[in-house]
Amino acid sequence: MEALFHVGRNLINVERKMVSLVVATTSDPASINPATALLAKPGWHPGPSFQHMKSFVNEQVRVLQHDNSIIAEDDLDKRWEEATGESVNELIFLSKHTAVSNRPALTVHPIGVPHLREGDVPPQGGRPGWAAPPLPRIGPWLRLLKNIAASHNLLPEFEVCYFLFLFFFLTFLISKVLIYVIFPFADIGSTEEYWKRQDAAQVIALLIWEGLGLGGGTAVGNWSGMGDKNKVLLGIGGGHYAPRHMDIVLKDDVWVGHLLSGYSLPMDDPSQSKPDTNTKGGTWKEAIKVAFEATRSAFPGGEILAHLDNKSFKGWQKTAITKYLSEQNIKIGKPDDFIRN
Repeated sequence: MEALFHVGRNLINVERKMVSLVVATTSDPASINPATALLAKPGWHPGPSFQHMKSFVNEQVRVLQHDNSIIAEDDLDKRWEEATGESVNELIFLSKHTAVSNRPALTVHPIGVPHLREGDVPPQGGRPGWAAPPLPRIGPWLRLLKNIAASHNLLPEFEVCYFLFLFFFLTFLISKVLIYVIFPFADIGSTEEYWKRQDAAQVIALLIWEGLGLGGGTAVGNWSGMGDKNKVLLGIGGGHYAPRHMDIVLKDDVWVGHLLSGYSLPMDDPSQSKPDTNTKGGTWKEAIKVAFEATRSAFPGGEILAHLDNKSFKGWQKTAITKYLSEQNIKIGKPDDFIRN
């Protein structure tokens, strides 16, 4: 990336180094344990002093370690750039994940609360009505994560999945370990027993090590958007772990953007509306539009196709969503549409 500066009357081009920033906190075992395992690998050395945080450097990757909540540090990409002159092109958060089911899980996911209205207070932080651009690596990393977890005998005890919306500002997730200026979370879930698992921490560390191409490897999931291999899945509907979308995402060569669960699509039942109206209220339209725009921004040149979990919708819901997608010129894809040949 080039930055332009005016010096007198001369315009000077300054090449800025692009880096990946991985963020961990000592307050969360599902965050610091994977970070510690990652930093135990070769090639790391202390980085520049950065406010109240420790930093570590290895090739094009930077690790930040702090003692606050993972969601307490805003704008880390901008703050790092101001302090070092390096541009951050992806920001990955390591964190724990909780779920009512308490099921052990390893996940990768973007963040956002696009279904909330301005003035709403997100329970886990974030900006109402906003979603982060999803990291293009998420689909390839989910498949890599499944392979690494299998090689460490964590399957089927742990489920590898994509965690749906209702998360904070930046995250990547492994059912208890979170990663996500493109943002993901990597999480380990979903109870304290699993957050502290060292074997799960090793799996997350390997995911980042191999996924970012450290140690002489090739980074996994670089997006080019070339040719006919440019279709991107935008999931709409389904439960918390999006099993029907995941059935597609875990197949080879599928790209995935945001997935919107049913609870991220608030829709007012028309049977409860006034007799003179035929509208389906709620913020579902806004959520779809924000998720679509964020996904499109993360995949330049990509063709974003909606994939509906039809069985999760009532008839009137499916009709309303399908009509809205048509009005927005968002095509609906079938499973085979997302497989790259």
